[in-house]
Amino acid sequence: MGKYVVSPATHPTDCGRFRASFSVRRAQGNDSQRREFRFETTFASREAARLFAVTQGWLQACMPTHPGC
Repeated sequence: MGKYVVSPATHPTDCGRFRASFSVRRAQGNDSQRREFRFETTFASREAARLFAVTQGWLQACMPTHPGC
């Protein structure tokens, strides 16, 4: 069974709003995999974008195909 590390991030847009993204890294023995997810939706605040990224990352890491959740 591997462990998952979710790293949320926010990115300012040119119009003063924020976009959300996150990466999920899984390490199992000597093998590791990383996937990045970026969203087009914009948010009025950095905190709103961060909360969205954290929630989406948690959902991705706990999908039924991932053992251990």
